[in-house]
Amino acid sequence: QVQLVESGGGLVQPGGSLTLSCAASGHTFSTYNMGWFRQAPGKEREFVAAQAWGGSRYYHDSVKGRFTISRDNAKNTVYLQMNSLKPEDTAVYYCSLSYAGSSIRNANEYPYWGQGTQVTVSS
Repeated sequence: QVQLVESGGGLVQPGGSLTLSCAASGHTFSTYNMGWFRQAPGKEREFVAAQAWGGSRYYHDSVKGRFTISRDNAKNTVYLQMNSLKPEDTAVYYCSLSYAGSSIRNANEYPYWGQGTQVTVSS
C-alpha cells in the first residue's frame, strides 16, 4: 500500500515562501505521476501542479511563475516550492500519486493521497 506523507505547511505572510515536501513509501511504482492539489474551505479540491514520470511539469494558471514542482525519484519525494504567496493560496494542500498515462490534472485519476498539510497566508 502506497503511503504519502506531506510536511512543510504553516503560516506565512503575503509575499512569503514555503516549501512543501511529500515522501512516498510502500509499494511504489517505477513510472508514476506526482501531483499537488489544494482545497480551501467551502471550495472543491483543485489542481495546483504535477510532474509526470517523464519529467514534464504542469501548473494551474493561478500559480504559474510562483510555484515550482520538483521530484527526487531516488528518495521517492516530491516538493512544491511556493513563492510570492497570496491570501488566496490559503488551503489544505494534498500530495497525490497516479499511474503514468493518467490525466494529469484530474483528481479522480489519482488513487493515492496524503493526509494534507495546511497552508495559511495572512498578515
